[in-house]
Amino acid sequence: MKGKSNHEIRLEMSRRGFLKLAAVTGAAMCIEPTLNKVSAAERALTGRKPGVKDIPAGMAAVRAQRTLGSGKAAFTISAMGFGCMGLNHHRSQSPDEKACIRLVHEAIERGVTLFDTAESYGYHKNEILTGKALKGYTDRVFVSSKFGHKFVNGVQVKTEEDSSPANIRRVCENSLRNLGVETLGMFYQHRSDPNTPIEVVAETCAELIKEGKILHWGMCEVNADTIRRAHAVCPVTAIQSEYHLMHRTVEENGVLALCEELGIGFVPYSPLNRGFLGGLINEYTQFDATNDNRQTLPRFQPDAIRANTRIVEVLNAFGRTRGITPAQVALAWLMNKRPFIVPIPGTTKLSHLEENLRACDITFTAEEMAELEQAVAAIPVVGSRYDALQESKIQK
Repeated sequence: MKGKSNHEIRLEMSRRGFLKLAAVTGAAMCIEPTLNKVSAAERALTGRKPGVKDIPAGMAAVRAQRTLGSGKAAFTISAMGFGCMGLNHHRSQSPDEKACIRLVHEAIERGVTLFDTAESYGYHKNEILTGKALKGYTDRVFVSSKFGHKFVNGVQVKTEEDSSPANIRRVCENSLRNLGVETLGMFYQHRSDPNTPIEVVAETCAELIKEGKILHWGMCEVNADTIRRAHAVCPVTAIQSEYHLMHRTVEENGVLALCEELGIGFVPYSPLNRGFLGGLINEYTQFDATNDNRQTLPRFQPDAIRANTRIVEVLNAFGRTRGITPAQVALAWLMNKRPFIVPIPGTTKLSHLEENLRACDITFTAEEMAELEQAVAAIPVVGSRYDALQESKIQK
């Protein structure tokens, strides 16, 4: 406020108050059909259709919604979500807690209603931070978390998974407490557990839905057969798997097609290939040895980065004549692929949040999509996305 006149200060305070009220009531109306938390007085106050938000013209924001799942499993949220993992886990140096919380609040004010975390992101560490950031906003947004990894005394047993009903329930209770919510918007199985039939997992999640502890459930990195079997027991709302221009396996193994057939949503994690498609990583990039898993991944070794930079240059060339960045090209490509895709890019920077959100407004023609895909496909991707152990846990 320093340097502004009293009149300017009053105008600014009035504007902020209006925007806050409009955002609260608009988002609440969007959530009401599921949570039934919006009063008649609030609806009368806004007089707006569900999902319409008063965000200033020109502000980078997500103004559209998409629906994951169908029927009773339908879940309507913002067309782009926010991946919280990188706020304080596996992405090198992080801002302080207050800065992370401010960024999450900024995302909410800009229309984001889906925030994604997991028990295993620092073992409760990321959930707790996400819970602090969402405090006071949980009537406006949804948060998703994940179960399935095995922990003993807070340390992950990397060679095993645990989706037993007892562990699913334990993780659910922990997540609810860490996040400060009564209900999880989405609860994903993080990785498949060969010792627990998926039908048992689905039944346990169905029970949690009946108990009001989760609204919807999904799975990560599973194959089409597992999805069919699970969906037959309890309708699946979304599949979360890695998907971007450098990793299109879900197009090849039938998962994306099955989601379309069964009316299941798809949530691509790492939609920018762990930041690589944003164009700011090169062979000299130093990853924090204590808090960044990219240093262990074959695709992020110097030789692989050097070779794969050719792909970023394709995105650069494609976007340059259209006035958009490589990151926006990558995100817009995903959102133009299917209407039931909701990417969840993460960041610790307001500038990158704005950049990502502007991708929601970009539409490509079929010819442009084909041009981009052909140009990228002409360049072989160097290096596996995971090490052998992590790759072994992904269903083929």
